[in-house]
Amino acid sequence: MNYASNYFENKDATHERILLFIKTKGPISTADLARELEMTPEAARQQVQKLLIAGLIAGRQEAATGVGRPRQRWVLTEAGYARFPDTHAQLTVQLLDTVRHLFGDEGLERLIGQREEETRIVYQRACSGKDLPERLHSLAEVRSAEGYMARVEQDGEDWLLIEDHCPICAAARTCQGFCRSELRVFQEIVGDEATVTREQHLLAEAGRCVYRIVAK
Repeated sequence: MNYASNYFENKDATHERILLFIKTKGPISTADLARELEMTPEAARQQVQKLLIAGLIAGRQEAATGVGRPRQRWVLTEAGYARFPDTHAQLTVQLLDTVRHLFGDEGLERLIGQREEETRIVYQRACSGKDLPERLHSLAEVRSAEGYMARVEQDGEDWLLIEDHCPICAAARTCQGFCRSELRVFQEIVGDEATVTREQHLLAEAGRCVYRIVAK
């Protein structure tokens, strides 16, 4: 058992709340964390220190908006991300490597295409017969059920599909065709009345994947 697992052998509800908050709300300072979770600044500092010792979070320096020192914000480490479902990442990567070895890149693309078709059927079934906002919320519900921790937010006249977790992240790192495939399916779900672009990407060191949906 690694140190982080041993440290949290008996899960602390406060620690879990902080990890989930950092994951879903992005890099955040200790002061903001204290305010959002209704904790005293000292209590927040103590909890942050424990998570640092456990190797579950790390500091990221961000330039100050005005005069002063850069602000430190907290992000999850790989160990922190491992606290969330990963759909048996190691086995998935091994299987993909085996497919590539036995059938080459063409075989791997066929595998991705088959997954894309199966995904398309499930998503269309959940989203058909609805207007655009309803389709997006239904899509988020399906994605959340698959482990993506998805939600929809409105940003002016646009919509954002935000996914705070990627249960196939290890597979996507091995073959980014999975990410391209998902984007194609999302575009088909919104149809001709809107366009979908990926604004943030976990594989590009963002804290989450964010898709912007712009109505035509």
